[in-house]
Amino acid sequence: MSIPNDMPRLEGFRYPREIISYAVWAYHRLALSTADVEDLLAARGVIVSREAIRLWVNRFGRHFADYIRRDRPRPNDKWHMDEVVITIRAKKHWLWRAIDADGDVLDILVQTRRNAKAAKRFFQRLVARFGEPRVVITDKLRSYIKPIRALAPDSDHRAHKGLNNAIEVSHRPTRKREKIFGRFKSHRQAQRFLSAHDQINLIFRPRRYQLTSVSYRHARNDAFSLWTDYTSEMTA
Repeated sequence: MSIPNDMPRLEGFRYPREIISYAVWAYHRLALSTADVEDLLAARGVIVSREAIRLWVNRFGRHFADYIRRDRPRPNDKWHMDEVVITIRAKKHWLWRAIDADGDVLDILVQTRRNAKAAKRFFQRLVARFGEPRVVITDKLRSYIKPIRALAPDSDHRAHKGLNNAIEVSHRPTRKREKIFGRFKSHRQAQRFLSAHDQINLIFRPRRYQLTSVSYRHARNDAFSLWTDYTSEMTA
C-alpha cells in the first residue's frame, strides 16, 4: 500500500500514523488476527505488540468507518434487511444488517432479541440516517411488519426469503471473522468491530465479477487514495 511518509506524527503515539493506518487496513481488509498483523509488521522491521495493534484497531477503525460513511454517495432506496444469530459467551445474540440494492452495507446492530421491538429499534436508526426507502425486502419474520408500516408507511414491504439472497451473502465475512476470533468476546466488541469492518470492506471489495481487470485496478487505486486521505485526517 502506497502511503506518503511525510505526514505529521500523532501526538502521544510512538509510531507514525502511516504504520498505524497500515495495521488497521491489514487487520480489516485481509481478515487477519492481531498476531498475524504483528508478524506482517515485524517482517518490515516494525516491532510492535499485539496489544498495541488491538488498541489501534479499536481506536482508529471507527475513524476510518466514519469517514467512509461521510463520503459515500447516497444509498439506493431499495433495502434488504436480515438478522443472523451470533453466539457471545454462550448466549445467543442477533446481528441485524441492512444493505441497499447495490450491496453496500447501510448499518448493523447487535441485539439480544429477535422481536418487533428489536426490529423497530434497528429500522428507526436506518430511517433517521437515510430517510424512508422505496422498497424494503425482508425474510418472513413477522416482527418487521409493524415497524416498517409505522416508520415508512409509503414503502413497499416485500417479505420473501428467496428475494433476500444478496444480504445472505453479505453475512459471510462476519462468519469468517467470527471463526478467526474464536467467537466474539462481548456484545460491545462485536458491535464496534463489525461497524468498522463492514464500512472498510465497502471500499476495498468492489464487485470484482462485474468489473474488467482495468476497472478493478482503478477502483482499488481510488480506495487506496481515499485511505491515504483519511490517514492524513487521523487525530490522537
